[in-house]
Amino acid sequence: MQYWVAMLSIDACVIISAARECINTPFRHQGRINGRALDCAGLIIHVAHELGLDYLDQAGYARLPGAGLLEAALDAQPCLQRVAELQPGDIALMSFSSGPQHLGFFDGENLIHAYQPYGKVCEHRLTAEWRNRIVRIYRFVRISHG
Repeated sequence: MQYWVAMLSIDACVIISAARECINTPFRHQGRINGRALDCAGLIIHVAHELGLDYLDQAGYARLPGAGLLEAALDAQPCLQRVAELQPGDIALMSFSSGPQHLGFFDGENLIHAYQPYGKVCEHRLTAEWRNRIVRIYRFVRISHG
């Protein structure tokens, strides 16, 4: 039985590679197509799809979701679990001025995310400023860090 569980695990490198495939995809609110248009949730959905994981997509959300809606949507995902410590392949839920409203993947040093001010999916250092924005951390189920 342990062998079967090991076969189903997902390596963090596979998650990061799937996220990096989206770099330079133009940002568009509610975008869901790699290479054409993604938002931060669309990036997460793309990676989950590439990994063959079930993900519940929600349409019609505001550009800046408030009142804990994004956090509630993440908590309802069958393929995600909350964790306490940020590790490569994890999803950071970040807060700006009005609560949790942005998502990105952590690769060990960098953040990969669809960021509207940059107009595209980008990758850059997870600086102290960005790290301080993280309010929750999520991990795909069955992820392996070894």
